[in-house]
Amino acid sequence: MLGLLLGGLLALAGPAHAQRLNFLHAAGPKTVNAVGQEVVLRGYNVGGWLLQESYILGTDTLNSQWRIKQGLLRTMSEAEMEKFYRQYRQQFITKADIDFLARQGFNCVRLPLHYDLFLTPEQRHARTEVIRHPQNPQKLDAYVQQLSQWYDKGQLFARPAKLEGIRYIDEVVKWCAANNLYVVLDLHAAPGGQGTDRNINDNFRPLDLWKRHDSQGRLIYQDITVRLWETLADRYRTEPTIALYDLINEPHGLNAANGLSSDNQELNALYSRLIDAVRARNDQHLIMLEGNGYGNEYTNLTPDKLKVKSTANLVYNAHRYWCPNTAEAADPNPNQINLFSNLTAFRDKWQVPVWVGETGENSNDWFATAVQSLNDRGIGWGHWNIKRVDSGAGLLRIAPYGSILTPQGRAALLHNIRFANCQINADVAAALTQPADSQQPFRPLTIPGTIAATDYDLGRDGVAYHDTYSTRTDYRDLTPHNLGLAYRNDGVDIAPSPELPNGFAVEQLQPGEWLTYTVNISSAASYQTELYLRPGAQPGQLRLTLGDLSLGTVSVPAGTGWVTVGLQTPVLPAGQHTLRVAIEGPLNQLGWLRFVPARAGAGAGE
Repeated sequence: MLGLLLGGLLALAGPAHAQRLNFLHAAGPKTVNAVGQEVVLRGYNVGGWLLQESYILGTDTLNSQWRIKQGLLRTMSEAEMEKFYRQYRQQFITKADIDFLARQGFNCVRLPLHYDLFLTPEQRHARTEVIRHPQNPQKLDAYVQQLSQWYDKGQLFARPAKLEGIRYIDEVVKWCAANNLYVVLDLHAAPGGQGTDRNINDNFRPLDLWKRHDSQGRLIYQDITVRLWETLADRYRTEPTIALYDLINEPHGLNAANGLSSDNQELNALYSRLIDAVRARNDQHLIMLEGNGYGNEYTNLTPDKLKVKSTANLVYNAHRYWCPNTAEAADPNPNQINLFSNLTAFRDKWQVPVWVGETGENSNDWFATAVQSLNDRGIGWGHWNIKRVDSGAGLLRIAPYGSILTPQGRAALLHNIRFANCQINADVAAALTQPADSQQPFRPLTIPGTIAATDYDLGRDGVAYHDTYSTRTDYRDLTPHNLGLAYRNDGVDIAPSPELPNGFAVEQLQPGEWLTYTVNISSAASYQTELYLRPGAQPGQLRLTLGDLSLGTVSVPAGTGWVTVGLQTPVLPAGQHTLRVAIEGPLNQLGWLRFVPARAGAGAGE
């Protein structure tokens, strides 16, 4: 439905021209290319692809990828499950998705990876045996012991070209290089799991990366993580399309309450090992660290604290979700850097580049404010996430498919995830790529004609619309920014309404809120205006204006059902104008506005 709306954006961005990218390196607080030009990476995460997260697929009750697999294994063989996952990975992200990102003007792709894609089929089978019996400690111990044996025999990651994870990286690098896009390799699900949230890191036990010892007393998952990055460094050290290595995504829960240190000693030790291991491979790629607490807290992880041979080419990460975008917001801990003041102060103090590896999952107004503020500070970002089932928060909306646990649901999912079958969320694209004061038509609207209330202009709160609550700025406050969570991702509350032509209505309209519509009036005339709406328990009222011209006020008695109210406008000038609907008394829902030429002899307001 919205797929045609990005024509203007696509035309402006144009196709990217293939050329060989330069290696990036750190020069003080900036990231620069081989000729010293600053490169600010602004792009998208392709999450949900090589690691499924339940909420992205709408399978929240299953909680994590291994639990989804466990559910599938109840009704299919392991071979059938593996076939389904191969089909899923072949279709969720393709060259068409990467080409699309390039056409929007983004310059990088962050690639979240699951470590199990670097296992051989035999080795992944051993992990699947744990999935079948996740609460059986003997099964998990046996898997860990097998990993230890493969590690000691040099059988982990031994033939990279045959590993599925390597093949996907190679493909993404090829697609991105053809579009002049950089790639960020992100170990999103590290061996053992880097935190307590298994939806993120697909772990069997919380924090096993930091806690699980093998029979020889080794923190074997850490040894495996080091070897994996050594393998990646050996293969990609001469690949300039890869901008940086994101060593471990969102470590969290490393604290005394979970039996670990209170000052990130474990993170320091592993990061120091990983940095030295990559550099020992003669690999000088940028290396990004992620702090404790979902990537943001860097006590004992600053360059002076790391136990490494060289701190060159390090980048520090922040993940920004549900937090204020104001310059004055600050955290008393200078090493907690998700707020702008802390982020810039950390960068300037330590003279290191910083990058916001994830941000999003909010309203368009929050998106636009956040990226504009980051752009103004010369800080790059990777938006989360490109696709999500039945959500307006991603760049692409995947249609609902039923249940992944049924053959029909899986078939629908494999169809719906393809780029050609996704709906483009034009409002999200505009929020991320257009100037802060931009206001554009959401779709062509003409007078005479019928205007869906939900088709107000693209733009920020205060520019294209105003809603009393349009962003989440406190992660503890779970109030949704959009009470209907349908059709668009603005603060405007939109809900399904099957009785309307487009299936959606603006709802919960409160005094002081307003919507604007860019309209093209075919001829100067007076028009009879009808508004289809549902009043509330109190009398409602709307005021219509066209630019500076008042069209009149409509009063609506209290009620419950849909009603049609109207007014006759004065003569409206031909051409393109901005129509505003201002709410002066509360309304339950607004469905559409219809303009038809007034009959001869009728007076304005009749």
